Amino acid sequence: MIELVITSGIFSLDGSDFEVENNIWIVGDEREVLVIDAAHDHRPIVEAVGDRSTVAIIATHGHNDHINAARSLADVLGAPILLHPDDLMLWHEIYPDRSPDGYLADGMTVSAGGTSLEVIHTPGHTPGGCCLFDASGGVLFSGDTLFKGGPGATGRRFSDFATIIASIRDRLLVLPDATRALPGHGEETTIGAEAPHLPDWLARGS
Repeated sequence: MIELVITSGIFSLDGSDFEVENNIWIVGDEREVLVIDAAHDHRPIVEAVGDRSTVAIIATHGHNDHINAARSLADVLGAPILLHPDDLMLWHEIYPDRSPDGYLADGMTVSAGGTSLEVIHTPGHTPGGCCLFDASGGVLFSGDTLFKGGPGATGRRFSDFATIIASIRDRLLVLPDATRALPGHGEETTIGAEAPHLPDWLARGS
């Protein structure tokens, strides 16, 4: 079971503010769930979760628009927040007095409601950027690493184009073509739909 909640708010970085819509993905069953990227407003996420138990709130990376509702959501749902440690500098810009409750690591598995998600560390958009792969369901939660149309942005602090290209080429495009990619913003795509465009992305650059 995969549910989508969309929230709107401000993404702020390097002195610039951008109005954005974020995808929050809820994965699990009728008993327990995982929440991926607690963005902007915890209230619609709480409503979507309902009376189910939340195993964890997972941040695909530390940009404010992916974590700015995490603390409020965790307080309401009583769930731990998980983030890759390489993004702690971004986390502490938003939450200087609180650390995540646990840390993501490449290859670890987080499970809820019969669904197991493998953490794939995909730096580039941020140093600690991660994707989450449900091998049995053929679904990749691609955060801001891979979108319909190409890689996530790399023109900001702590980001690097060559690194995100390597992450996508070596870690994501090797997945089955039919794998659905559900990103942190915008429409879903598939690995097979994006893979042929790698040369175009390289030519385009950052």
